[in-house]
Amino acid sequence: MKKSIFILFMFFAFCSTTQALSWAYPFVVWKGNVYEVTDEDVIKVENVIGEVKSKPDDRTGDYIGDASNIYPVGTKYYEISGVSPSDALAVVVEEGKWKKAVFVHKAQTHWTSYVFKAFLFFIVLSLLIAIVISIKNSKD
Repeated sequence: MKKSIFILFMFFAFCSTTQALSWAYPFVVWKGNVYEVTDEDVIKVENVIGEVKSKPDDRTGDYIGDASNIYPVGTKYYEISGVSPSDALAVVVEEGKWKKAVFVHKAQTHWTSYVFKAFLFFIVLSLLIAIVISIKNSKD
């Protein structure tokens, strides 16, 4: 009996697997667009246009909203002088230093982005139904 428990313990101890993604490049996501962060320094930035709000899952790669696989939550995105944010933006690396992030592709759509829209739709629909019913009842 002790031998079977020992063998079972050894099986779980040495056969468990760990998964982690290896990212192809450092990225930030802003307003549904993925930007690859390059080594190119940015000299002149303008306004803060966003920030990292979440981190992607290291096993699945899933992320929601404005995310980054390398920068911590709260890292600011800036508009680069003379460059449209749809083409590139600047990511603060440290105080007074920014790296250029260039547009790569549209971000994946997550089901939670639709939940909020559906929720608003049902609230508006419910209000309209309540208004129609109250108008109908007031005429009777």
